[in-house]
Amino acid sequence: MNNNFVLIDHPLIQHKLTIMRDRETTSGKFRLLLKEISLLMGYEATRDLPLSSKNIETPLEEMEAPTLSGKKLCFFSILRAGDGLLSGLLELVPSARIGHIGLYRDSETLEAVEYFFKAPKQLSSRLCLVVDPMLATGHSACAAIDKIKRHGAKNIRFICLLASPEGLTVLAERHPDVTVYAAALDRELNSKGYILPGIGDAGDRLFGTTK
Repeated sequence: MNNNFVLIDHPLIQHKLTIMRDRETTSGKFRLLLKEISLLMGYEATRDLPLSSKNIETPLEEMEAPTLSGKKLCFFSILRAGDGLLSGLLELVPSARIGHIGLYRDSETLEAVEYFFKAPKQLSSRLCLVVDPMLATGHSACAAIDKIKRHGAKNIRFICLLASPEGLTVLAERHPDVTVYAAALDRELNSKGYILPGIGDAGDRLFGTTK
């Protein structure tokens, strides 16, 4: 198992995830819950952000107060389902820079195929959080991180709703420097590369579309 794996098992997250797994949950409810969970997960993934101090005046006196230091964070959404996690993270850190990576999974090879990429500047000095609800085969996550690293990123974390043991193994082998934050580690992948027991296709459930 990947040593750089953080399971975020807060009761509120687990409760919301159970509702999301239910096949009867509507797209609107699914979308809202994913946003809420991503905000909660964001606290854990950013708990060690560097701080500096500055002088401020409260209504009563002057003080040295903590404030974030360094370049602004960068959130990378793996399209399209990653945008469901992105919305909650942006509520947490509205000033973050945003990157997008368009990937789809080839149905036969299960490999990731890129169709879009747009990134902010100065990635080498930013903490980059890559978001996608599923870490299934690991191919899309690895392809996204490969691309971000080629554009200079050095400090990368991956946030997902569900991870599979297979996906964690692949990501750990390709990118041992990347920590994965997940709300659940599910049992396995099926023959089509879907996580079991899973939540189904996150993008289709998020946007109310069908295959």
